[in-house]
Amino acid sequence: MESKIAHVRITQLANLLQSCIDKKSYLQGRILHSHFLRNGLSPDIFLSNKLIEFYAKCGSIDRARKVFDKMPTRNVYSWNAIVGVYAKAGNSEDAGRLFVEMPEKNTVSWNTMISTYARSGFEGKALNLYYMMMREEIKPTHFTFASVLSACGCLLDLEHGRRCHGVVVKVGLDGNMYVENALVGMYAKCGSMEEAIQIFDGMSQPNEVSCTSLMSGLSQTDRVEDALRMFGKMHRNAIWIDAVALSSILGVCAKCEDGESSANKRFSFWRNEYGQQIHSLVIKLGTGSDLHVGNSLIDMYAKCGDMDCAEMVFSALPEVNVVSWNVLIAGYGQKGHGEKAVELLEQMQRFGFKPDEVTYVSMLGACVKSGDVETAHKMFSKMSIPSVASWNAILSGYCQKENHEGAFDLFRKMQFANVCPDRTTIAVILSSCSGLGLLKCGKQVHAASTKVMLHVDVFVASGLVDMYSKCGKIDSARCVFDRMKERDVVAWNSMIAGFALQSLSKEAFFLFKKMREEGIYPTQFSYASVVSSCTRLASLSEGRQVHAVITKDGYVNDVFVGSTLIDMYAKCGDVEEARQFFDGMPHKNIVSWNGMIHGYAQNGLGDKAVELFEDMLLTEEKPDGVTFIAVLTACSHSGLVDAGIRFFDSMEKEHGIEPLADHYTCIIDSLGRAGRFTEAEVLIEKMPYKDDPIIWEVLLSSCRVHANVTLGKQAAEHLFHLDPQNPAPYVLLSNLYAALGRWDDASAVRKLMNDRGVVKDPGYSWIEFKNGVQAFMVDDDLRIAMAKE
Repeated sequence: MESKIAHVRITQLANLLQSCIDKKSYLQGRILHSHFLRNGLSPDIFLSNKLIEFYAKCGSIDRARKVFDKMPTRNVYSWNAIVGVYAKAGNSEDAGRLFVEMPEKNTVSWNTMISTYARSGFEGKALNLYYMMMREEIKPTHFTFASVLSACGCLLDLEHGRRCHGVVVKVGLDGNMYVENALVGMYAKCGSMEEAIQIFDGMSQPNEVSCTSLMSGLSQTDRVEDALRMFGKMHRNAIWIDAVALSSILGVCAKCEDGESSANKRFSFWRNEYGQQIHSLVIKLGTGSDLHVGNSLIDMYAKCGDMDCAEMVFSALPEVNVVSWNVLIAGYGQKGHGEKAVELLEQMQRFGFKPDEVTYVSMLGACVKSGDVETAHKMFSKMSIPSVASWNAILSGYCQKENHEGAFDLFRKMQFANVCPDRTTIAVILSSCSGLGLLKCGKQVHAASTKVMLHVDVFVASGLVDMYSKCGKIDSARCVFDRMKERDVVAWNSMIAGFALQSLSKEAFFLFKKMREEGIYPTQFSYASVVSSCTRLASLSEGRQVHAVITKDGYVNDVFVGSTLIDMYAKCGDVEEARQFFDGMPHKNIVSWNGMIHGYAQNGLGDKAVELFEDMLLTEEKPDGVTFIAVLTACSHSGLVDAGIRFFDSMEKEHGIEPLADHYTCIIDSLGRAGRFTEAEVLIEKMPYKDDPIIWEVLLSSCRVHANVTLGKQAAEHLFHLDPQNPAPYVLLSNLYAALGRWDDASAVRKLMNDRGVVKDPGYSWIEFKNGVQAFMVDDDLRIAMAKE
């Protein structure tokens, strides 16, 4: 009878304690605990387990542990309770230690620990524990699979995820809603969308979790339209749309494509319109005040380029955080509005928000995109401990401004600051080495990448191939390429471009063929490099073969590839084929127009070049500096002097293009060829490029043709001073004297050339045969001087 009364009393006390747990009534719970101690009830396992649960719920982990430690006897529920205390607090280390000490474990014990590891970022440990559980023949539950599948998704471990799926089917839990959601999420995160869709379609009752997981997966695999349709289906089927789902679909709408093409602009407009519809739904559902949703709206509008709406959402939020400010700053940065981004940063600080690393990285990006590297550097200097992302942003700014020396100096400072570079750092600095042709610096970067084991990264290795190729070390480039364990299309393109750059066309063609054989689909850059090889060799037959392959692979309408084909046909002398291809291009850019105009110029068809240039002025395409070099060259080669002067004068007046040294060279060459030396002298006197040797060389060449000794001698003396080792002025001046019979003066120039150790390079002639291209030197008497390419 007494035992029964004691049992009833303990049950009543347990119910009172449960009420304290539910209400988190800490003071009342402590009073009950004191009552237990005074009445000798503390040894009771049931009440002690409840006390552990109570203190855990009230956040008093230390007191929960004291109760556990003072228990004279414990059961599996006691151990599960204390492990659960540390697990909920995110202390996986202590939870794991207690788990190991447990004298006996049940399914709850294993599930608690697996879930703890999965949530705490120790997904590998979660998987290992799951397999230990299976070896112990403990039957997994839907909670087990939910945690394990989540871990597989985070690790992108599709193999183990499929293995777990097999066990799910075996134990008959494949119809459980929690497991189905976890399966959809795992397959979606691993990018296996067909399997994710198959699981989703087989669900009897899809909910917001499965729908959101599928949407995120479709977005990550660039199936944006499918993700948008998924959300539409979710809405039509009256599936609950929560803040997570709204944030997810807004993230999909934010994935606007870059580029200025009309197709991309239409796509961006359509995406922005869909985003506005989602915004209306947000307002309708009353989730507009949710900070996470609000930040997603700001991000969506910012990435779609609608900064007015982004600011409107920002202003309407009842509260904002650092993320809100960062998203807005990044939006202006994306549009290249550096000044506005700086203004927002100042406002952010005035309102008491402290900028974080993301803020400064966004600021750096804004300044870099707007070309304000100086302000970017000031922002960078304000950062006490810049992260590698910050270093990468400022390095990119220097590279974009082609300040490669500054970029390399900054890279050295980064090393002295003991900041470990990542793949982006190495790739950016290798780009600077390539731009300057700094082989020594490139080798140092190669060594630095090897030190941190980044040289095996496909991204870095491609940069190394590019750097060695552009520095003339094609063997080193090939060595890096051959050692790559895996190669993407960028690596292949870098190596093919390297061969093309060094005029190793046979090797470029062979590698292009091998690339296709290995199942790597060529890009427009691949084709452009191969076509450039044909251009350098002036090999029309091989160029036509490549053209056929380009047509077969569907790249013939690509404007980038098309421009290289125009250049190839023109430089190989088939101007009619170049023009025919040009006229058939569905889309033309400035490079296409320039290539065709220059093609006419190179082949002496000045009238057609001028006609095409004037046709271009009637289109939306605006000429640039290269366009004027092409048309001025055409006028020079075809004797259209007055037309050339007219175009030259229109550059700055009508098109806002300041003439450079190359433009002055073209017009002086035109005047010189026509013998109009007085006008040429007046122009030289006015131009700001008097120290450019090419201009004086062009003038000297014209003087030789027209036997203008006085001006020719002045031009030669300028060249002797500017470029003393250049043999051209010595040869041209000597020939000028010889043509006039002034043999003593010609001999004196030749003697001066010998005394200064200046040597004239031999000339070559290229001849294309059916079996290849051969080159002959002037004195070879038709014997092969170079091996067949």
